[in-house]
Amino acid sequence: MRISIASGKGGTGKTTVAVNMALSLDNTQYIDCDVEEPNGHLFLKTDFSDSNPVNVIIPKIDQNLCSLCGKCAEVCEYNAIARLPSTVLLYKELCHACGACIYFCPQKAMSETERPIGVIEKGSANGINFVYGKLNIAEPMAPPLIEKVLKNIDKNSLVIIDSPPGTSCPMVQSVKDSDYIVLVTEPTLFGLNDLKLAADVVRKLNKPFCVIINKSSEDDIIVDKFCKDSNIPIFMKIPFDRKIANLYSMGIPIVTKDESVKNNYKNLLKNIKQHFLEFKS
Repeated sequence: MRISIASGKGGTGKTTVAVNMALSLDNTQYIDCDVEEPNGHLFLKTDFSDSNPVNVIIPKIDQNLCSLCGKCAEVCEYNAIARLPSTVLLYKELCHACGACIYFCPQKAMSETERPIGVIEKGSANGINFVYGKLNIAEPMAPPLIEKVLKNIDKNSLVIIDSPPGTSCPMVQSVKDSDYIVLVTEPTLFGLNDLKLAADVVRKLNKPFCVIINKSSEDDIIVDKFCKDSNIPIFMKIPFDRKIANLYSMGIPIVTKDESVKNNYKNLLKNIKQHFLEFKS
């Protein structure tokens, strides 16, 4: 089963849930798709054994063959190519590697070349198979790297995906092929607003999902009401507790210090599996 941990905004506790869930269950693989700022390995104390660069294909222009017809710029949907009076410019960071410019160039003046965008590192931590991607500094597009990271999924494991925050392309790329999505939120007006956005995205993807409330307090009522009115199950509440915060600040997952919390994550998986079956039936 492939479970994505997502949220509508940053700072709600996605990594907290993903890390503690991975440590509480058997035969898990942790995939960190938050490639702009991956941090799951810091809590799992991962030992890395493999690192591979990731490249994307972009066009290479032979100005000697180019007739300046402008066909490449015309077919580029991403405005990555500009035809000037005396040359053709390529904005590499905007290129989505679709290949249209190469295909339609009448002079065959364009060919493929590679551009590095980041790295994928693999390792293990407490018996957990760990994979994460790290985007190069100033690289604007995360989805191509996320796509490569997800190719390392072990189909024989329970896969836990730590997704990027928000509801834009990186988040969608991370969750679109998952079996189930867990939305982590916090009981604030900002948290509720972004939970609504994330829930809309997940519904459009036609995926079963639940909610976990982090930093749970008496303010939960605003999230409780929304979830009840929207028929969204709340499968866990993580208390707003100083002990949890202190351990987090030292990079220590709470389940390593409290066995009862580990049982909560085991029950979470049971509820997810039951809800998944109900959704599919």
